[in-house]
Order: sequence, then structure tokens, then C-alpha cells
Amino acid sequence: MVQYRLVSGPHTHGGESSSRLMYLVMLALTPVTLYGLYLFGVPAALVWLVSCVTAISVEWVLLRWRGVSERSAFDGSALLTGWLLALSLPPSAPWWVVVLGSTFAIAIGKQAYGGLGQNLFNPAMLARVMLLICFPVELTDWRAVSPLRLAEHGLQASDAWLGVDAITAATPLAHDTSTQSMGSLFFGHHAGSFGETSSFLLLLGGLFLLWRRVINYVIPLAVLLGILVPAAIAYTLAPNSFLPPMVHLFSGASFMAAFFIATDMVTSPASAKGQWLFGIGTGLLMFLIRSFGNYPEGAAFAVLIMNGTTPVIDHFLRPTVFGTRRKLASRGQA
Repeated sequence: MVQYRLVSGPHTHGGESSSRLMYLVMLALTPVTLYGLYLFGVPAALVWLVSCVTAISVEWVLLRWRGVSERSAFDGSALLTGWLLALSLPPSAPWWVVVLGSTFAIAIGKQAYGGLGQNLFNPAMLARVMLLICFPVELTDWRAVSPLRLAEHGLQASDAWLGVDAITAATPLAHDTSTQSMGSLFFGHHAGSFGETSSFLLLLGGLFLLWRRVINYVIPLAVLLGILVPAAIAYTLAPNSFLPPMVHLFSGASFMAAFFIATDMVTSPASAKGQWLFGIGTGLLMFLIRSFGNYPEGAAFAVLIMNGTTPVIDHFLRPTVFGTRRKLASRGQA
């Protein structure tokens, strides 16, 4: 009897695995992560470590419980989810909040839908919103930056950097800090979430992903335009009531959402037209939530809302299948 080895087509591919793509994204996030550790010190390091270890551990336990190979826990997807969640949290978030959020991201945001590639919502942002709703005090406790300093006897760490004591500070999205220089906003020497302060480093990471073709330009550009255009219009009409457009662009999670969150292949549309609509909708919602909502940052809410519209967008704006009668008619061949 002839034994056939059955495989599914297509039989040619670009050589990139999902695991490799995950690790490329994490490589792009490394500069902004190191910068966050430089600004906030030991508390930020604990947030990152607890979030990542919890994500991998919960993934391993749930895969084993489901009877699936536990090796998938180390394919990079769980680690990336924990990493993104950590970067979106205040650097002083309590460890138990981080554990709860990372567990929720994997268990409810990912595995409850069937695992990698099946989830409707971005797991990290789903956990971020859950934590913000349940623990608003802990999730809005912004600490002033306290970077390492070069002294006579070498690097000097403050008590706040070591996690002993710290003072709170407002983020640039607060109206009373809108006079901050654009350079300070762009390079990120200000209070904020662990990994969302430096738009410059996030932009470098995003450009790296574009260069490696992990993402394309459509969603990042659409998200940034979706924020910038309405912010510019609002500021022009009522400068005393709205923040300058550059503050919206260079503050908070704008670049994080544009390059690392909204571009999630699983939860974003497949077609170029759909991606334009998705990105512009995400940016517009971020501006509206920041300007009229009760939360200073609207990235997570905006991304989740647009994640929910992705199936509808894909239904109405899906690409035409090559060779169909409609495609041939459009080319004058039918």
C-alpha cells in the first residue's frame, strides 16, 4: 500500500514563522523597554518580569489542561502578550495587579477563544482595560521619572529608582502639562506608563518592523492620521479647550497603539481598505476618549472597540478572489 504524506497548500511561503515574528516584535520593543528601566528602575523591572513570567506560566498550565503540547507556551506569543501588558502599565503597579492582569490576558483574552490566532480582541489591551476598570487608583498612579545619574563615583540611583520611595506626577495628556516642550514629549523624559513615554524609540521600533515586513504601513499611518487630523481641527477651533495636536501625537500610547497594538494580525482586518478604516477609526476613538471621556488615555478602549468591528469590516471589504466573475468583469474579460 502506498503511503501518502498529506500536507496543505500553498506549498511555498516566505520563510517566516509566527514564532519568529513574535520575537522580531519583542526585539523592536527592547529599546523602549530598556529606556523605561532607565527612567523608572527596579519597580518597572518587577512589573515586566512578573507580567512575562505569569503569562508564560498560565499559558503552560492551560495548554496542559487542554491536552495541547506545552511547547506552544514558548513560541513567543504568551511572552509578547505579557511584555505588551507590562509596557502599558504604570511602572509602580502592585505585583498582584500585574499577576491578575497577565492571567486574565492569557486565560480570557487568548485561551478562552481557542488559543493563538483565534482571539477576537487583543489580549494585552483586554487585560489593560479590565485592570483600569477594576483598579482605577492603582492604574493611574503615575510616578515621576527618576533616572540613573552619573556621579563622581559612578552611576547613582535614587530611592525612587530603587523602589524605596517615589513622588507622583501628571502625564503630558493632562492639561496642566501641555506646555511641555515637543522635544521632551518626543524623547519621553516624563511620567507615564512603563513603555509608552518615548515616542522616538517606539517609532524606531515601528520602522524596524516595517523594514522587516512584519507589518505594513497602512494601519500605523491610518491610526496616526486618525489622531492628528481631528486633534488639529479641534485645537484650531478651540485652543483653550483642547490639547495641541502634537501633544496627542507624541504622548501616551499613540505610537505604541499605531505600530505594536493595532497591527496585530489576528485582530485587525485583512484587506487594505479595511485596514485604513480600522486604523482611522482607532485613532479617532483615541482622540474622542482623551478629549471627552473620563480616562486620560483611550488607546486600549479604542483598539478593543475596533477589534470588535473587524469581522464586519472583513465581511464587507474583503479582497476579491482572483479568477471570480466579478474580478474578470472589472478587467473587461467577461
